[in-house]
Amino acid sequence: MKNIRVFLVLIIIILGLFSLLTLTGCDSIGLGTTGSGSTAANPGNNTTSADTPQPSHTEEDIPDYAPMERPIVEVPDILIPTASGISVEENGQAIVDFSNKQDGYIMAKYVEATDMKVKILITGPNEMQYQYVLQPNQGFEVFPLSVGSGVYEIGVFKQVDGSRYSMVLSMTIDVILVDEFAPFLRPNQFVNFDQDSKAVTKAAELVAGTDEFMGKVGAIYHFVITNIVYDVQLAETVQIGYLPDIDRVLASGKGICFDYAALMTAMLRSQRIPTRLVIGYTGDVYHAWISVYSEKDGWLDDIIFFDGSTWKLMDPTFAASGTSAAIAQYIGDGSNYVERFWH
Repeated sequence: MKNIRVFLVLIIIILGLFSLLTLTGCDSIGLGTTGSGSTAANPGNNTTSADTPQPSHTEEDIPDYAPMERPIVEVPDILIPTASGISVEENGQAIVDFSNKQDGYIMAKYVEATDMKVKILITGPNEMQYQYVLQPNQGFEVFPLSVGSGVYEIGVFKQVDGSRYSMVLSMTIDVILVDEFAPFLRPNQFVNFDQDSKAVTKAAELVAGTDEFMGKVGAIYHFVITNIVYDVQLAETVQIGYLPDIDRVLASGKGICFDYAALMTAMLRSQRIPTRLVIGYTGDVYHAWISVYSEKDGWLDDIIFFDGSTWKLMDPTFAASGTSAAIAQYIGDGSNYVERFWH
């Protein structure tokens, strides 16, 4: 009988040791181990069972903080252009809808099936001619009336061969804008976004918690210049007619100057901040940058960096490459920039 009691005691001790080792092993798996033998947290293994002993807590043991909650991001309503069909010029080849010309845009589409190139030319009150590629066999595309109120001539042209085009539709409209900033608050073919664009949501996240102009522009500007890198390969192979896809640029984290400017313009416009996508020259190089309107200072379009209180020329491409002395010297007072078009 004595031997049996000793045997039972040994069995109990062995089972206890086995149980302790098992619990210690689960803890190690839950934390993970590093090559140096230290532990590393593994949030993926945090399950427990009813049989696992749980530590008891007193009020003194409970940390005095609340779990962090992600702020609710409110995406503002986007001013989406529409082809209302109220005022239209059309034939069997093209349609131009100018129902909302007072809001600074027209919409057009080419309805004839063709493999030839199609262009739309918009000549504003300043006689500057804006030329766009009109995509055949697509829906309506948006084109801004960028020069303000006045008389615009609009023509749709179809390629005959090479560089020769023939006119298929023409018209003249008299525009009185309800808001001088209207063309620079909405999407268009060059700055294409809508309510569901990832860039719009990202802009809302970046400016959450601030209503200040400087805070909003600064947050978006610095996000773009620190998260998008210059796409050298695209720059070397880009074709005429290239259009930015802002959500692709945001996802890939790279683009050319046109992409930088279009992305930032879309994000700012989604926040109802008037922004012009500017195309022109830096020296003899064709280039794109942006200009933003401030109620305090007007259009900020003559200089480049932001020092916390003063805005310079908003060129996100150059800013993304750093504020080197060479770039600063080249930019100078902005005289190397020559604006040609606003979009």
